[in-house]
This record gives sequence, C-alpha cells and structure tokens, in this order.
Amino acid sequence: MREGRKFRIGVLGSGKGSNFVALANACAAGTVPAEIAIVLSDVAAAGILDRARERSIPVQFVPPGGFRTKLDDEAERAFVAALRQAEVDLIALAGFMRVLKGEFLRAFEGRIINIHPSLLPSFPGLEAWKQAADYGVKVTGCTVHFVDAGVDSGPIIGQKTVPVLDGDTAETLHERIQAAEHQLYPECAAAIARGQVQVRGRRVVMKGQ
Repeated sequence: MREGRKFRIGVLGSGKGSNFVALANACAAGTVPAEIAIVLSDVAAAGILDRARERSIPVQFVPPGGFRTKLDDEAERAFVAALRQAEVDLIALAGFMRVLKGEFLRAFEGRIINIHPSLLPSFPGLEAWKQAADYGVKVTGCTVHFVDAGVDSGPIIGQKTVPVLDGDTAETLHERIQAAEHQLYPECAAAIARGQVQVRGRRVVMKGQ
C-alpha cells in the first residue's frame, strides 16, 4: 500500500450483497479504516451492483464464461486486470459463487478473504446453515478465512458463534447467522487494514497477542 492513501478493498459478489453493505457502511463510518475501491460481479443483474451504485462506488460486470462453478480463463484475466487497475490491497468475497483458480490466487496471494456461514472446518460448501440444522448441532456460526485453492479451507481469521434454537428452521437460523456475519466481516477487514493480522502456517494471530 502506498504511503498516504487509504487501504483499498475490492469486493466480488454474485447476489444481493448484504455483506458488502455491512463492509461499505463500516468503511463509511470509519470503523474499518479503508474504502471500497470497486465491486465486481459475474451476474449482470446482481443486487450487489445496485447497492454499490447507490453509494457511488465503481462497479463492473464481468461475463464469467461457459463454466457453471468457476471463471473461464478470459474472465479470470478480466477480473484480475480490473482489481489491479483499482489498486486494491485486499479482496473480499461477498457471496461470490465461483471457485477461484490458481492464476487468480497467485495474483493476489494472501490478500483474498471470504465469509462462510458455519464454524469451519464444519459444514464447508453450499447451504452450510441447512447442513448444520439437518445435522442437529447446538451451536454454529460464521467464519472469515483467507482463500486458498481448497473449498472453504484457508487459514481462519475470525469466527462468531450462533446458537441453534429448538424452534429453528434452516431459514431462521440463516437469518441469525447473517446478522453475525455483518458484525464479523467488518471486524476482520478492519484488523487486516490496520496491519494487525499475521499468518503463521495455518494459524492467524493478531499482532501483540
């Protein structure tokens, strides 16, 4: 990061963008010492793009190519180019429904984070709140982690617990997990922006602890 400018975050999303809104609001309030530099989506009509436009944040739709779960090579290059042009220091995935491959990960090694709606390593993958409800656990939550080549397998930055209530459905549990996500993601982004996060093997530690 260049001296004298704000820490810059690029956000990737495919859906409505509720975690993006939490990050953007925290940046605007100063609780995250950063600015959202750009929002990119693989879905032209994604709500996250509208939420960013409402805040006068630059947006870009990038056609993902013909694959269902990953970007094709041309799309990957376009994403990388847009993020480099925006001079981002960190990339935050906010409901981005594509697996990132090697070239993307190498381009921004150690600078991509994701939020997942379970206490990893439990319940990786899709609909983790439903997995937790179906399994019958008494406590679940959310996890912010660095992104690596695996599925929800990178070093864990922070976690927040959410109790599973007797009357919960998958939907009500998901709502409470999302509320926890909207607190945790800005907290972890703020720690990274302040330079407080160190990775030691698989362990993420906060400087001074």
